[in-house]
Amino acid sequence: MKNIKSCLLIILLLVFTGQACTSDFEEINTNPNSPVEAPITNVLGYVLEDFAFYYFGPLGDMSEPSTYSGQLGKLQYIDDAKYVFTSTNINTLWTVVYRDLKNAQAIIDQADKTGSANMKAVGLTLQAYILQVATDRWRDIPFSEAFKGDAGYITPKYDTQETIYPAIIAQLKTAADLFAAGGTDVLGDGDLLYGGDVKKWQKFCNSLRLRVAIRISNVSPATAQPIIEEIASSATTYPVLASNADNALLNWPGSSPYIEPWNSNFMTRDDHGPSNTLINKLKELADPRISVYAKPAPSDGEYRGVEVGPPTSPIISLYSRVGVKFREDATGFSPFMRYSEILFIMAEAAQKGWNVGGSTAETLYKAAVTASLNENGIADATVISTYLAGSGVKWDNTTNKLYTQKWLSLFKNGQEAWAESRRTDVPLLPAATGSPFTGHTRPPFRYPYPPTETTLNSGNSASFIAEITDNFWGKKMWWDTRTGVQ
Repeated sequence: MKNIKSCLLIILLLVFTGQACTSDFEEINTNPNSPVEAPITNVLGYVLEDFAFYYFGPLGDMSEPSTYSGQLGKLQYIDDAKYVFTSTNINTLWTVVYRDLKNAQAIIDQADKTGSANMKAVGLTLQAYILQVATDRWRDIPFSEAFKGDAGYITPKYDTQETIYPAIIAQLKTAADLFAAGGTDVLGDGDLLYGGDVKKWQKFCNSLRLRVAIRISNVSPATAQPIIEEIASSATTYPVLASNADNALLNWPGSSPYIEPWNSNFMTRDDHGPSNTLINKLKELADPRISVYAKPAPSDGEYRGVEVGPPTSPIISLYSRVGVKFREDATGFSPFMRYSEILFIMAEAAQKGWNVGGSTAETLYKAAVTASLNENGIADATVISTYLAGSGVKWDNTTNKLYTQKWLSLFKNGQEAWAESRRTDVPLLPAATGSPFTGHTRPPFRYPYPPTETTLNSGNSASFIAEITDNFWGKKMWWDTRTGVQ
């Protein structure tokens, strides 16, 4: 990552200047309006860093998805957790999604031109990942016309989530088969996620296929089951994350401006703490991760979580702060995906009676919990076995414990924790008591559309905006099958 820091700083200028980061900084393109002329590995590095900075940082995660999911609360400037949003932030996050989707398309297109099968598979995987995050945040969004500005699609139509998910599934299958075919091209220094290890990208791709399949498993089991069973029965062709060493973590260099986003926030702010929902659950389960996820409250040394979105600002000395590992390491990580998530997915599939290769739901569940504990530095076999045998953790063939443990394992990935809490209703989360929007029984179903879509793309966005209630509720995600919630 250090080798390309200067490259990443100027990739944004490519659209306007046509310059790329090469050994002699020479101009290399003939089209000043297309980033496709940049070295393909530099574009990859830019997309990874740009998306991680915004979507795993304070703007895109800590203050909203992580609070909507019940994992974090706000100690100061609590409006975000009460669903009082800032329009400029939403505009920024929307822009980042389409900037990075477009640049991922540039990777795919350039890989096609050069016959770079591995890089094309990586571009397809990364674009599918970003699209999944975006649709799970906004639901219905522009996609099929979103990258066709050169063809005259200045105001792209909206695609429904019901059509976007099949597109993601198909794209990941294409990438999976490209990986399986075995390309020979290298990914270069721009691979900030896996350091050029194509095999790990292959595992990441198939693991994403599992994620999107389980996400729609309650609304479209006929689509989800064959995907999971195909992957489970074809470990050589479609490998998945197989240990914590395969975790898709972007590790930050730790020097400005490439500092892990939660740590960058920690250096100047004291706005966030673990939620009361999270801390109470960890206490209830006698969970050894509590000292990793949180620090004791300054006032009395007790672990105490803050309410999510209270009516008034709390007395901050009374509440825990986020643990050192997650917030006080400049060289920390942004978690795109973890091994434990894959095991939880397979455990759920096995519990549904689907063929996952012979392993039982109980075996996979225990392995998933163990993987999360190991990831967080808890390796003592006695501690782990004691925890697994606890009444609140011991396998009982119900989804509640499985969903609870998966939610706990997703700490620091608020986007996924929020999606899972909407899909499963575990943990059962109330709407913020301090919210100005009354009458709602759950945290937000969705994210507000940016104001620019009303002003610049009203012809396509108006009918979708009309389906929203109080900016955050109304039409649920396609895969959100909960009833009686509002």
